[in-house]
Amino acid sequence: MSTLTEQQAFLVLNALPNIGPITLNRLLGELGGDPREVFAVGARRLEQVRGVGPVISATIANWREHFDLGREEERMGQAQATFVTSRDAAYPKLLREINDPPIGLYRKGRYDFSQPCIAIVGSRRTTLYGQSTAKKLGGELARLGFCVVSGLARGIDTAAHEGALSVGGKTAAVLGNGIDIIYPPENLPLYRQIEEQGAIVSEFPFGRRADKQSFAMRNRIVAGMCDAVVVVESDVSGGSMITARFAGEQGRLIFAVPGRIDQATSAGCHQLIRDGATLLTSVDDILSELSYLDGLRPAPIPEKTTGGMALAAANLTPEEQKVYACFAGGALVSPDVIVAQTGLPAAQLSATLMMLELKRLISKRADGTFEARG
Repeated sequence: MSTLTEQQAFLVLNALPNIGPITLNRLLGELGGDPREVFAVGARRLEQVRGVGPVISATIANWREHFDLGREEERMGQAQATFVTSRDAAYPKLLREINDPPIGLYRKGRYDFSQPCIAIVGSRRTTLYGQSTAKKLGGELARLGFCVVSGLARGIDTAAHEGALSVGGKTAAVLGNGIDIIYPPENLPLYRQIEEQGAIVSEFPFGRRADKQSFAMRNRIVAGMCDAVVVVESDVSGGSMITARFAGEQGRLIFAVPGRIDQATSAGCHQLIRDGATLLTSVDDILSELSYLDGLRPAPIPEKTTGGMALAAANLTPEEQKVYACFAGGALVSPDVIVAQTGLPAAQLSATLMMLELKRLISKRADGTFEARG
């Protein structure tokens, strides 16, 4: 038997290069589930396991050349991180069911995934509509008792986490790099808040940088640990489409939020809907599909008697009201279009748009068009 503890053996196996989770799980399954046996049985027995050849058996035998266990344990202690193995109660239950579950997860934060999880994912380059929708869904799902799962990326992921945190709910961020690396760096405050109220998890050792492969591996975890995946905005080749594909392969429910037909950021959602994903307009659609709460619905949020556009326009000048009306229905409009619709001179329109921006009613996009906020 190896001199490693069971926890240490899991930690070492998880970090060894060129051994994928399918092979690791196969090794554990054939050797009785004790990771220490993998280091004790010798090359001949290891190579009887399908997928294990001389290279992998040599990597296991010489694991100290590939992984500094003492340094990793020191880093974990300094970061107040733990390594949750697939045997632990705090390991997400649904994640055990997928074809290639990680044998363990680094975790910061004390949340133990006792609540059902819903993933909200989407594009990094998103619209204000997408951000507000993700934040609203994140808040409503968290308020109902779900843990909101996403990837801490810019755009939709950030909005989903913020929505859950805004109501004091639980949220988990799954990283595509080592748990000690905060990416994007501007999300450091969000990272710390999630660590405080939920959990940060990663299957990758400390110091591991993100790459195309690691993000795909992260996406399978996001889908695998959740009852359902909600895609808010994504183009047809976005990483969220990979998450949705994993969700379909793993038998999870897939929801897609519709968007404007001329927005590339919604093209992926529309493709998912055409391919059979459930069109999502409210959290009731999720509750109905999951049949949670024995068919009962949470109390709906009371609707305002006056629409948001009308409320915002109440204290505007006549010129500002005329320009602001061009944004009804979530339209993206250029200054030329607004001139054509309002008849205002270009100089006056420019000043009016600036005032509406200062009042935080509209926002200018990178392509020069404007859209209403919120």
